Amino acid sequence: MTMKQMKKSGGFTLIEIMVVMVILGLLVAIVAPNILGRSDQARVTVAQTQMSNIANALDLYRLDNGHYPSTQQGLQALVSKPSGSPEPRNWNPDGYLKSVPQDPWDNDYQYISPGVNGPYDLYSYGADGREGGDEDAADISVWDDPNQ
Repeated sequence: MTMKQMKKSGGFTLIEIMVVMVILGLLVAIVAPNILGRSDQARVTVAQTQMSNIANALDLYRLDNGHYPSTQQGLQALVSKPSGSPEPRNWNPDGYLKSVPQDPWDNDYQYISPGVNGPYDLYSYGADGREGGDEDAADISVWDDPNQ
C-alpha cells in the first residue's frame, strides 16, 4: 500500500457516521421504553424484599419476647429497646435491625399490631404515598403474594 492509499482509508465518511447514529437511535428507541418502564416494578420488588426482611426481624423479636411490638412501639422497637407495654422481656441488646428502612418512595412503612390480616400488618402506601391506589400507586402488604 502506498502512502496515499493509507491516508485515504484512515477515517470514516460522514455517511458512515450518520448510518451508525441512526442505528444507535433506533436501538435506544426500541430498548429504552422496556428498561425504563420496569423501574416502577423494580421499586415494588424492593419494597417486598424490605418488608420480608422486616417481617423476619419481627419474628425474631417475637421469639425473644413472646409478642410482637405494639403499634405504639412501632418498627423502631427492632432498632432500640422500646418502652411502654408490652415490655420486652429478652430484647436483644444488638437489636434486630441496624435501622428501619424507608420504602423505595422515601415514605415510612406502616405497622399495626395486632393486624387485621395476621398478627401484624406491615405495608407501604406505594408510589403515591396515600392509602389505596391502582397500579404503581397500589398499597403493598407483607401478606400479598408477589406471584400474583
